[in-house]
Amino acid sequence: MKINNKLLGLVTKKFNDFFLVDLKNQENSVISEKFLCKVRKSINFKNQLIYVGDQVVIENIDLKSKRAVITSFKKRKNLLVRPSVANISNIYITFSVEEPALNLSQVNRFLISAESMGVEVSLVLTKCDLISDTRRSSLIDKFEKWGYQAITLNLEKSDYFNNLLVELKQKECSILMGPSGVGKTTLLNMIIPGLQNSTAQVSNKIKRGKNTTRNVELFPLSNQSYIVDTPGFNMQPLEVDIRLLPNLYPEIYKQLIDEEIKCKFRNCLHLNDEGCNLNKSFERYSFYKEMIESSKSHYSQNLED
Repeated sequence: MKINNKLLGLVTKKFNDFFLVDLKNQENSVISEKFLCKVRKSINFKNQLIYVGDQVVIENIDLKSKRAVITSFKKRKNLLVRPSVANISNIYITFSVEEPALNLSQVNRFLISAESMGVEVSLVLTKCDLISDTRRSSLIDKFEKWGYQAITLNLEKSDYFNNLLVELKQKECSILMGPSGVGKTTLLNMIIPGLQNSTAQVSNKIKRGKNTTRNVELFPLSNQSYIVDTPGFNMQPLEVDIRLLPNLYPEIYKQLIDEEIKCKFRNCLHLNDEGCNLNKSFERYSFYKEMIESSKSHYSQNLED
């Protein structure tokens, strides 16, 4: 049976020239199984590609064979470059506390990369069964000062995971981001029953995990929430205007907004600028300063080239 109505759908997987699309109703809830779709060749998308996470309009819908044709797509809110996925609402930066050991500089870069997307950012710490309760509490306090309520996961305490799952089901489209070997695949296998992605041991030589996930795909957690299964090491290329960098650090923008800190000049970078009134005693200031100076150096080099 074919229907000629135009219906809205969500691209959940892309392979070759085909797309898997979930149909959605006016309340943005899933209303059917996946449809196998191709893009109508006569449609001009202005050289834009369709990505997993895009909302698309489909026609020529065959309910029996579960096939349809994509005729247009909606303007997207955002687009991750690596992996390529659109319309993310929440990013969960995921790091292990041990095996491999926590690298604060790397955590900082992942957080700033995620903040630059303009979405809600959370921090997940895995393998907390490998550290003491005192160490866990210390890390929670540390990241609270960074501006994040760290979610700690312990394989021996299922309630920690259950609380995360309840939270994920309240989000629109979430993604776990972090380096290889920190337990993202194991966590996804717990979140999505039956997924059974393969996991790889952390290399003893380089203390880093191997890439085990290959395709980008959305999996439903409820009628209105999805999580992205992603391949690999997925930190976004960090190309942020240095004037916007203060807005990506909660410790800075909360001072400027909540505490109404006023510097002498509106374009103050909060380094050694004249009339800067920012309290620079927060832990991540050294990371911030390094990123500003690195960006300045890169900008100057581009001018010389």
